Amino acid sequence: MLDLFSRNRVATLILVLAVAYAAIGTAAPGYLSGATASVVVSNSLVLMLISLGTMMVILTRNIDVSSGSVLGLSAAVLGLSLTAGVSLPLSIAFCLATGAVAGAFNGLMVAYLGIPSIVATLGTLGLYRGIMLVLTGGRWIEDLPQGLKALAANLGFGFSILTIVVLALVALAWIALRKTRFGRNFYAVGDNRAAAHHLGVPVKLVQFSAFIATGVCASLAGLVFAAQIGFIPNQAGNGIELKAIAVNVLGGVSLLGGTGSVAGVFTAVIFITSIDSALVFLKIPAYWNDFIAGAILLSVLLLDGRIRQIVDRRIRARRYGVHERGPTQSRETTTARNVEASR
Repeated sequence: MLDLFSRNRVATLILVLAVAYAAIGTAAPGYLSGATASVVVSNSLVLMLISLGTMMVILTRNIDVSSGSVLGLSAAVLGLSLTAGVSLPLSIAFCLATGAVAGAFNGLMVAYLGIPSIVATLGTLGLYRGIMLVLTGGRWIEDLPQGLKALAANLGFGFSILTIVVLALVALAWIALRKTRFGRNFYAVGDNRAAAHHLGVPVKLVQFSAFIATGVCASLAGLVFAAQIGFIPNQAGNGIELKAIAVNVLGGVSLLGGTGSVAGVFTAVIFITSIDSALVFLKIPAYWNDFIAGAILLSVLLLDGRIRQIVDRRIRARRYGVHERGPTQSRETTTARNVEASR
């Protein structure tokens, strides 16, 4: 059983989530319902998209901290287009194109100009936020049309058009990364760029594509954000990129690249969103939210790390024939064997 949890971060998260649900359900029976599940899924959409895009970049051993600003800029372009009388489909196209261009600019600097990703995206974090504030004059964009809000309206069973789109995108990302050659190239580039290059993998193109994918995901998150709340504040997306990085770490995505899964990120997002929703349901004061969510996040990571240490010790013990009774006995056993061999 421990072997399963050591190899699979998703299994650890599901176990902890089940325990958390059981505890919350005991304290507040009304929490365990279909309505709560639909709220959790709906509330997770924006973070899901940002985390999914962030994962693409991290897999290639890069980092993108500008996703929140891309979300805000794309949402602003969407809102300004709609308030100027542009049709909804064309405004959505402008929104997605904004994210793609922003991601392409990040990718150009990192993949083709050789600028470290953390430096490049720290710069564009401020640049894109500044462009948004210039475009909006620092004002909120309100009175968005009902057609946009209808995209987030409940169609039944807690699902909206945007929920279906996001879940379909998650499924496509899983298929692309696991079942296609180009998707597997993301893992190859993150694992060993030099080796991937020698094997014929277009390393720069893969990195460039990862940043474009991140930008598109961020712009789609901006669309979801605007549709769900019905207006666009000038701080839209602030800080969400750091939460997305934490979600990736929690979901088993290595910051060193080459390791991670869509399933892990999906489960981690649901886990984080469930905790946030539970705190609201239990009427815990809002100023406790970050503290409790951070404590739970650290607890899960420490539990996972501890399980991995135990399993690693057992594997080494089986491999070398050393029983787990402490370092002293291990040294005595090794010494005895050496003496016996010398005879």
